[in-house]
Amino acid sequence: MNADQYPAISDYAFLSDGHSLALIGRDASVEWACFHRYDAPPVFARVLDRRKGGYFRIAPTSPYETTRRYLPDTNVLETTFRTADGVVTVTDCLPVRDDPAHPGRPARREPGHVLQRHVRGVSGEVEMAVEFFPAFDFGRSPATFSFVERADEGEGATSVLRASGGTEALVLRSGLGRLEAAPAPAPTPGDTDTDPAGGGTGCPGHVSRAVVTAGSESVVTLVRTEADDPIPGPLSAAELDDRLAETVTYWREWAGRCTYRGPYRDAVVRSLLVLKGLIYAETGAIIAAPTTSLPEEIGGERNWDYRYTWLRDASAMLAALAGSGYPDEARHFCDWLVDATAGAAKELQVLYGIAGERELDETCLDHLEGYRGSRPVRIGNEAWEQFQLDVYGELLAALDLAMHLRGGDYRPERARFVHDVVELAVARWREPDEGIWEVRSGRRHYVFSKLMAWIGLDSAIRILDRHPDQARGPELRRRWAREREEIRAEIERRGVDPATGAFVQEFENAAPDATALQAILRGFVAPDDPRAAATVDLIDAELTRDGHVYRYHGGDGLRGEEGSFVLCTLWLASALAYLGRMEEAEQRLSLVLGCANDLGLLAEEYDPLTHSQLGNFPQGFSHLGVIAAAHVIEVVKRQGQGPGPSPEAEDYIDKLVRIRRAAT
Repeated sequence: MNADQYPAISDYAFLSDGHSLALIGRDASVEWACFHRYDAPPVFARVLDRRKGGYFRIAPTSPYETTRRYLPDTNVLETTFRTADGVVTVTDCLPVRDDPAHPGRPARREPGHVLQRHVRGVSGEVEMAVEFFPAFDFGRSPATFSFVERADEGEGATSVLRASGGTEALVLRSGLGRLEAAPAPAPTPGDTDTDPAGGGTGCPGHVSRAVVTAGSESVVTLVRTEADDPIPGPLSAAELDDRLAETVTYWREWAGRCTYRGPYRDAVVRSLLVLKGLIYAETGAIIAAPTTSLPEEIGGERNWDYRYTWLRDASAMLAALAGSGYPDEARHFCDWLVDATAGAAKELQVLYGIAGERELDETCLDHLEGYRGSRPVRIGNEAWEQFQLDVYGELLAALDLAMHLRGGDYRPERARFVHDVVELAVARWREPDEGIWEVRSGRRHYVFSKLMAWIGLDSAIRILDRHPDQARGPELRRRWAREREEIRAEIERRGVDPATGAFVQEFENAAPDATALQAILRGFVAPDDPRAAATVDLIDAELTRDGHVYRYHGGDGLRGEEGSFVLCTLWLASALAYLGRMEEAEQRLSLVLGCANDLGLLAEEYDPLTHSQLGNFPQGFSHLGVIAAAHVIEVVKRQGQGPGPSPEAEDYIDKLVRIRRAAT
């Protein structure tokens, strides 16, 4: 398969309802969809294999141009097709269900999980095609089809088709023509999606065609059910319209609670909507990204499954949510966090499944080509077995946040768990580990890992100050404080390059690493400390290309290279702001925002040479960085000016990100 037949990663839009998620291309083609669980096997996976992955497209049969947008402040997508004969819009949504983070809202439970696609004629007459080619379980479970209803041709005729594969089924209900079996979609002028050798999609499906006229509207629904579930009944046109309107209202009300009011509000709101879309509503867990194996290097092996919950990522993302006006989501995640980890401090992991699963064994799907030939395609992530010291600090900082959000909720079992995690950090902080970047070349003494051990002790002492340990008394605090200061001394002695005065990647090694910026952002050193400026200057000089920041230089046990890391560029933007270099800080933030796609979405990485996004998409860490950098820039700019930032922004900076700075 020609790699040029794959759309750019940035060509996709992202939909979520808190239970299911999907990626949709510029041509309104659903090319990734996991129903009922974010980590479920997809029913469409064309993003990973153009022939075998399956897809679901609604588009004109004649040449067209497209524009698209999210309906303002929503996760509802509208694609506009313009042809020589007329204009048609396709509006896609995953209708909202119940939201445990907001229990006051009416819950709507219904059989199956639904993708709803509204097709509306704007002007003229346009022939539209529905192309339905499911590929269950990454294409490993062939689909079998049966018609539930197959009306004769005519205006308003409806076809109801059931596709089954393995233990699940999809029910397609369409009013756009009579569905006919098709081993491959008929090519259209200018269409490069079909195999030039005639192989088509490599999986069977069905196609229908119908003319859409100005003022007409049809709704195509796709319902995912278990294989033995009954066929869901139809909804009236009014009910379908109501469901779309409810979804739009839900997202707009949610977006309206954002407390950030600075100049980057649109980007912050979009980033918050992405984070909300990454929260699995059943448990409150936050996944890193909705996809697996989108490559960090085209044709390379740096392809990972990110549909899980990393404690480090999720803790930072919940802080961004809580600091932007969404404490309910943060509390819901904290409940999951405690349930997933409490009582098992010695078995603490770097990442978990979205329902708290611990064993996430990594396997390769050799039958898939991979995005643009990037192999292997992986499911699972063996990082769950790594030792990453920083996870103790991340967890303790998250528990500190949980106590703050819950107004002092500190039950005895939670106190024991905090104590056990602290003691593990105390016992293990001198050990080497695989580090935040999850290298596969052995353990080292990473400076960031030691820094997070310091953060963990600092957070634990803060918890202890609010909730004194009556049994062990002040001696416990003194011991933890001594250990915290010993970690600081070790970092300052072995983690700073004497030649440059900058924090570096690992003990007694002058190699730079973008994580060194966290010494500034986490409050380990004050912005006016000479080591802060030295660290910023070293990273800007050694790890930056055209303004974009890379994580580190090689040596991670993997072949090939990778793009710049979006979050690291945003770390630099925040650090520059704290150093008072506001023009540079805003330039870096604007640079990243300029690399987002037309919908404001960011992948994990960006290649400044090819001007393309790389890695899993959209990436929670990247959008977290947008939120944090916007908050930091706004707070620093407004110090001493006017009424100052909102209390929520102050709380985000002072309590959640743990920046020490002078009072306004």
